[in-house]
Amino acid sequence: MSRNKDRLGLDEGPSHSDPVAAFADVGRGPLTFSTPTEFVELPTGGRFYPENHPLFGQQTVEIKHMTAREEDILSSKTLLKKGLALDRFMQSVLVNNNINVQDLYVGDRNAILIAARITGYGEEYTTQVVCPSCYQTSKYTFNLEEKSTNKGGDELENITWTQNATFVTKLPALGVDVEMRLLTGKDESYLTKMSQNKKKGNLAETSLTDQLKMTIVSVNGRTDQATINSLVNNLPAKDSRHLRTVYAQTTPNVDLKQHFECSHCSHEAVVEVPLTAEFFWPK
Repeated sequence: MSRNKDRLGLDEGPSHSDPVAAFADVGRGPLTFSTPTEFVELPTGGRFYPENHPLFGQQTVEIKHMTAREEDILSSKTLLKKGLALDRFMQSVLVNNNINVQDLYVGDRNAILIAARITGYGEEYTTQVVCPSCYQTSKYTFNLEEKSTNKGGDELENITWTQNATFVTKLPALGVDVEMRLLTGKDESYLTKMSQNKKKGNLAETSLTDQLKMTIVSVNGRTDQATINSLVNNLPAKDSRHLRTVYAQTTPNVDLKQHFECSHCSHEAVVEVPLTAEFFWPK
C-alpha cells in the first residue's frame, strides 16, 4: 500500500514554466524532498516475535523507497567484503529504527528485500537460468510482483505448534519427537560465517547438519546439545528429508516459484526464481 501521496513536500513555486526561475528565488530557501514509503506484508504476520519486539502482532512493516543512499550501501566494497551490505541496506530502508534486521525471521527479511528491490529497480528481474531439461543456461525475465506468500503450515497434520513459537514433529524412522524453531537473520549470518571458515580451513562442508543442529530445540523433551548433536550425526536419510520438508512447509516465507520457458529446447516448467548478484546489482 503506497503512502506516496503528499509526501514529496515540494513547494509549488512560481506559476511560470521557467525551471531556472523556479530555483532562482533564494529567498524562499532550498527545496526539500521526502522519500516515499510503502507497507510490506510480513509472511509471519507478526507471529513468533516476543511481545517486546516492534513487529509483535504486526501484519505489515513500513519501508522507504530505495534511494541513491541505498545504492551507495550496496556498492560499498568494504560492506560487501564483510558480508554486511544487505543487512545495512535493509536497516536503511526500514522506517522504524527500533527494528534490528538481525532479529527478523528469514521469511520477513526476504519480503522486505524483494519489496525494496522493486521500489528501486522495478518488478522486472532478468537473470541467468539453467534449464532443468537440457541444462543449458539462458537469460530469462521474471516479474517479482507475481510472488505469493506462504504464511506457514498451521494446517499440517504432522506438526504441533508450541507456545514458545516452536513446532514439534515425529520422525518417521526413529519415531522420536523433534522440536524445531525458525531461523532469524542472526542465525543465517552465523551459519554463513561457519561455512566460510570451514572452506578457508579446507574442512568438510557440513551446512545441512549445522543447520539442523541450530534449528532443533529438543529431542523427546531433551534440550541438551549433546543429545541434539547425537541425533543429527546419526539421523537416517528418511528422517533428515522429513525434517527439511516439514521445515520448508512450516516456515512463513515469500514464494518465488514462477513459470519458465527455455530458449534452447522450449521446455516449460515452474522454477524457483534464482536470486543471483543481478537481483541487487543489475547490469
